[in-house]
Amino acid sequence: MPPRLPLGALRALSSTPAIHNRVRLQRRFASSSSDTPEIYDVICVGGGPAGLSLLAGLKASPATNGLRAALVEGQDLAKSRLQKDASLDSFSNRCSSLTPASVKNLQDIGAWRHANASRVQPYQEMQVWDGVTDARISFDWDTARPLFTPRKPSQPTTIAYMIENVNTTTALLTRLEELGGIDIFSSTKVDSINLGQDTEQLDLSSWPILSLSNGKTLAARLLVGADGANSPVRTFASIPSRGFDYSRHGVVASLQLSGPGWGGLDHKIAYQRFLPTGPIAMLPLPGNMATLVWSTTPERAGKLKSLPANDFIAMVNAGFRLSTTDLEYLHTLPSGQEEEIAWRLKNTPVNEHSLPMRVTDVQPGSVASFPLRMRHADTYTGERVALVGDAAHTIHPLAGQGLNQGQGDAAALVRTISHAVQTGQDIGSTLALESYNSERYAENNAMLGVCDKLHRLYSVESGPLVGMRSLGLRAVDTLGPLKGFFMNRAAGGA
Repeated sequence: MPPRLPLGALRALSSTPAIHNRVRLQRRFASSSSDTPEIYDVICVGGGPAGLSLLAGLKASPATNGLRAALVEGQDLAKSRLQKDASLDSFSNRCSSLTPASVKNLQDIGAWRHANASRVQPYQEMQVWDGVTDARISFDWDTARPLFTPRKPSQPTTIAYMIENVNTTTALLTRLEELGGIDIFSSTKVDSINLGQDTEQLDLSSWPILSLSNGKTLAARLLVGADGANSPVRTFASIPSRGFDYSRHGVVASLQLSGPGWGGLDHKIAYQRFLPTGPIAMLPLPGNMATLVWSTTPERAGKLKSLPANDFIAMVNAGFRLSTTDLEYLHTLPSGQEEEIAWRLKNTPVNEHSLPMRVTDVQPGSVASFPLRMRHADTYTGERVALVGDAAHTIHPLAGQGLNQGQGDAAALVRTISHAVQTGQDIGSTLALESYNSERYAENNAMLGVCDKLHRLYSVESGPLVGMRSLGLRAVDTLGPLKGFFMNRAAGGA
C-alpha cells in the first residue's frame, strides 16, 4: 500500500463537491471514496457569540494560532453587524447582561475594544423583590462587603454590562478579521455530517466530514457545535439533550423612559420583580433607553404583543407597581388598559424612589416573544466533537446567564485545546477534551439548577412557602458577606 500523505500535504488538496439529496445528520460513513475533503484542525458550526469567541480565542493564543480553522454559519454574517451610524435612540430588543468575567474574556482575546462603547451600559446595582410580599434585596458591591470595610480601588463596582447581541457579534467578527487565518463560510448551511473513511492518503474514519450547501466538503479533526438549541452537531454525535419547556414565554421590547436613566449618571440600577407567572425585568441602556424581559404565560405574552403601544406601555408600568390581582384582571381586558391602569395607580400607594422610571414609549417593532426552555446535554464532548453555548445548555433568562455561560464554555475550550497542542495530544480525542467537559458541565449544571429552582419557588402565590422565601430574601439582604458570595458567583468569580 502506498504511504499515506501527511496532514500538511493534504491541506493543499482541493475538494470535489459532494452531491446529497437530503440532510443527513446521523453518524454514517461517507460513501464516496473519490471525494477529497479539505482538512481542518477545528471547524466551528455556528457564528453566534460563543462560536466567534472560541475562534477568536484560538487565533489570539500563541499555542493555537497555527491551527487551521473554519467557521460555518447558515445566516449572512454581514447582516449580523451593527451599523456604524446606529442611532442611540434605537436599540435591538436582543440584549444581554455580560458579567465582568465575560468582559474580561473578550478583553483577553482582543475583541472588547472593537465593541461600540457608546451603546454599552454598565450598571452598579440590581433591585430584586417579591411581587407578592414586596420583600426586597439590593445587589451592589458596596453593601455586599463586610460592615465598616472600605472599598479598595481594585475592587469591582460594576455588576454587569448591558449590550446588544449584535454589538458583541460585530466586535468578535472585527477581531477575527484583524487576526486573520479563519476560513469563513457565511450564508452556508450544513447539508450532512458523516464519518470519513480510511483511505490510502489518511485515516479519516473517526473524523466528521461536513458536506456544505456550497458544494464543499470539509473534514474536522475537532468539530465544535455552537449551532444552537437544536444543534445538528449534537445530533450527529448522538449526544442526548434532556430538559423541559416552562410553558412560559419571554416578552422583550426596547423602551424609552421618562428621564435619562436611573440612579444618576455614574450609578445605574437594574430592576426585577418576581411575579407568580414569571419575573419582569427592566435593565438600563444608554441615555433614557431600557430593555424589557417579561417572563409570563403564552396567553399573556400573546395579549401583551397584541396591545397598541399606549396600552402596552401602561401594562409595563403596572407590572412593577400594581398587585398580582390587579395584573391578573388587566390581562382579561380586551382593550382600555391605559385608562384602567391610570385609575388604579391613583388609588395605589407607590414608592417611586424604589422603582424604575416610568416608561413613556416603546420602540416600534421591538415587542417580541420567545418560548422558555431548560435543556442540558448529557455530555459536552464526544470523539472529535465538542459543544458550546446553547448547543450544550439552555437556561431560564431570570439570571441573565445564557450568553455568559457560552462565553465561559468558549474560554474553557480554548484552554483545553491549547493544553492539548502544548502536550502533543490529538485535539479531537476524547481524552484531550475531558478537562473541558469536567470543568464546564458541573458549573453549568449548578447554574441551571439554581435558575430552575428560583423560577419554581417564585411561582408559588400563597401558602407558608411565600413567607419563608420572603424571610430568606430579607435575611440575605442583611448579610453582606453572604450576598457578596452570591454576587461573586453570578459575576463569574470562583
